[in-house]
Amino acid sequence: MKPIHLILAHNLKSLREQRKLSLDKVAELTGISKTMLGQIERGESSPSITTVWKIANGLKLSFTSLIHEPYSNTVVVSRDDVQALIEDNGRIRIYPHFPFEDGRRFEMYSLEMNKGGYLTAESHIEGTEEFITVFQGELTVRIDNQEYTVGHGEAIRFTADKPHVYHNSGDSMNRLSMVIHYPK
Repeated sequence: MKPIHLILAHNLKSLREQRKLSLDKVAELTGISKTMLGQIERGESSPSITTVWKIANGLKLSFTSLIHEPYSNTVVVSRDDVQALIEDNGRIRIYPHFPFEDGRRFEMYSLEMNKGGYLTAESHIEGTEEFITVFQGELTVRIDNQEYTVGHGEAIRFTADKPHVYHNSGDSMNRLSMVIHYPK
């Protein structure tokens, strides 16, 4: 499997060229410097999740369209086939199993959060919704300064076009599934 920063490099450059955008224009749209974007496109940088989200939001596309190679019509995804995205000093592991692809307006992840794990997410494209199901532990989600605690066997749906925070507020690791649905 190709390293994720090289997949990102290829996808960003291809998307930029397809849309006939200069690095200056992408920098303007995303708030990421032209220098950093150039380093990402050349595979010289492994940007943070926050930086990749800024690029995705600025270009009005899904996060996974930047970090995944296209799949065939039928695919079985083994955990070994998915490169985990690591956050909060390793306390959070995000596994992007099914990326956003043409004709599908969603992407799917599984997450593991150690006790106390904490992740701040940027606003997604207007109208985007998240669907989270907790399979183990307890998750607190903060949206608009209001907190929602979701326990084992429960799920939450919310509009994710504003900043939001995930926190493992339980006493043990939690495991959850996340679907992000993008508007047309």
